[in-house]
Amino acid sequence: MKAKKAIALLFGAVVAVLLLAGCSGSNDEKTSSSGSDSGDTKTVKFMHLWPEGSSKLHHQIVSDIISDFEEENQDIKIEPEVLSNEQYKDKLKVLSASNELPDVGMTWAAGFLEPYVNGNKFAALDDVIEKDLFVSGTVESYAIDNKTYGLPLELNIATVFYNKEIFNENGLEVPETYEEMQNVIQTLSDNGVAPIALGNKDRWTGSLWYMYFADRIGGSDVLTNAINRTGSFEDPSLVKAAEEVQGLVDMNAFVKGFNGLSDQEAKSMFMNKQAAMYLIATWDLPNYTTNEDVPQEFRDSVGYFNFPTVEGKGDMNSFVGGPGVGLFVSEDSEVKEEAKAFAAYFAKQWGEKSVTEAGVIPATKVDAGALDLPELYVDVLSDLNSASNITLFADVQLSPDVAQVHLNAIQALFGGEVTPEGFAKEHEDALTKEE
Repeated sequence: MKAKKAIALLFGAVVAVLLLAGCSGSNDEKTSSSGSDSGDTKTVKFMHLWPEGSSKLHHQIVSDIISDFEEENQDIKIEPEVLSNEQYKDKLKVLSASNELPDVGMTWAAGFLEPYVNGNKFAALDDVIEKDLFVSGTVESYAIDNKTYGLPLELNIATVFYNKEIFNENGLEVPETYEEMQNVIQTLSDNGVAPIALGNKDRWTGSLWYMYFADRIGGSDVLTNAINRTGSFEDPSLVKAAEEVQGLVDMNAFVKGFNGLSDQEAKSMFMNKQAAMYLIATWDLPNYTTNEDVPQEFRDSVGYFNFPTVEGKGDMNSFVGGPGVGLFVSEDSEVKEEAKAFAAYFAKQWGEKSVTEAGVIPATKVDAGALDLPELYVDVLSDLNSASNITLFADVQLSPDVAQVHLNAIQALFGGEVTPEGFAKEHEDALTKEE
């Protein structure tokens, strides 16, 4: 896929810019600007997925950017609507089907983007994109047929965060091989400690585990090749990856009831020291670095490690991740020019604010040479610099219909409701239908 080539350009660029140059919630929120519009004021509806309760720092930056934009553009009012991650995705589909998309909203790259573009729902943004502003490869991930339909905001890689205090109390060291990881899990379980926090009700969380097994066993291209149809989901390494997932379940590696827990609930368990490990992307870095609502003692106790090697073709410098959310503008917006102006302004301001105020790795270039960055943040940047590959999240690579097959199959796999072979066949059948 084009996205794979684009993502391959990210690794050196992001750290070269950020280092050498000196780089989901449980409650709905809905707010609207107060006061009535005058005849000359235009309202831009903006829908995003960073609620104040679960993403306080992100939410505050969004609010600040809106305020700054309105102050500089007093004839434009921004009307925000805020939803949690899964609710956002569901509502986006409903609004798209009824031709009621917000003027500006958030999207993901690659396969997620395609049906909206093919349905003429998203506007091309090439006329407002300052390509030199973005890390190489990020904008390209939102391009279809040489037109760009999203302004990227973030870069992410998934890593295993762990509680150093719990590891020390149980005499454990960071695992580098899967066998060592299994020993860590067994030791924690024997000592009455839940090894891994997982909220697989949201399903994409379980997909991270499957994707890493696929990468470590079959190599960095095996999953992407199955998706772009130069390979097959029935490749032995992909079946083996599904077997390893069920092996972890059989070890009781995950917290009890994981298939019925949301990611937010699992996150809370990790942050309340009810589980020793938590596999999540680096969008969670603020909780372990800059979020002052999180006790400093806990932030100091969090470390991370790369997913261990598994006997196969993969290596520890290959990651699951890629560009995070980006901004779209509705093709049918009645205030399209104002919406584009806000989206372009937001992307630029987000890059400047998100590093220092939230500890986010942005998709825009930032001169961070003089900034006092948390050690954990700098370590992530170092890993990005040495990355041999980043495989884009499977549910983003896939079309929305096949992504639902994948996510449902992930939950069934973790729940023991499908065999590894059946899991692979469900994907292969769904992808074949789209050919």
